[in-house]
Amino acid sequence: MPEAKYRRVLLKLGGEALAGPGNFGIDVAEAQTIAARVAAVHKMGIDIGIVIGAGNLWRGKDGMTHGMDRTTADHIGMLAIVMNCLALRDALEREGVETRVQTAIEMRPIAEPYIRLRAIRHLEKQRVVIFGAGTGNPYFTTDTAGMLRALEINADVMVKATKVDGVYTADPREFPDAQRLPHLTYIDALNMGVRVMDSTALTMGMDNNLPIIVLNLWEPGQLERALRGEPVGTTISHSATLAEAAT
Repeated sequence: MPEAKYRRVLLKLGGEALAGPGNFGIDVAEAQTIAARVAAVHKMGIDIGIVIGAGNLWRGKDGMTHGMDRTTADHIGMLAIVMNCLALRDALEREGVETRVQTAIEMRPIAEPYIRLRAIRHLEKQRVVIFGAGTGNPYFTTDTAGMLRALEINADVMVKATKVDGVYTADPREFPDAQRLPHLTYIDALNMGVRVMDSTALTMGMDNNLPIIVLNLWEPGQLERALRGEPVGTTISHSATLAEAAT
């Protein structure tokens, strides 16, 4: 097997990755599918951190539509994220992958508090670390939390897992003739308003020169191929030259 190009990765998942029928709730079988994908990468000797959203359980904007306070809505979302983290940890452990959950909001009976150096130590011991409760602050998305954790653990790349194999010129589900863009600069992604990641996360990546790969995690072998440096999905980086270097 070819050697991995990236030695440490932050994998960003949407909560919908664990959703059951109707895109709601936690489907244990779906969690196991994700865990199997992660386990395959873990066997390559790659350090893996994970941030997951909570869209399968709670969307703060829905509460706000009915007059809920934004901070309250976001705090509920942070708790929902931890529920997803526990489900994914369980699935990973059943795949034989030693896993730790750390949370930005302390809840010691069920998870460790987030401590950067402890997280890095877990990674060095080949444990997968799942970061829960977002940043611990309202008004920040889990995309931004993912980018923050990626930078804090000195990740080589951030992988944004979607059910589409990259960034397209238009929504390929609505426009069959839409073309996939193999490379994008951060500026292009910001100007396009790509919906796969929010602008704050993109800007943080740009400011800190952390490449982002957008790919379809549900396509078998995609994640392994991307981390070996093969041309998979869409790479977002400072320039086309850097993007090409990542492939």
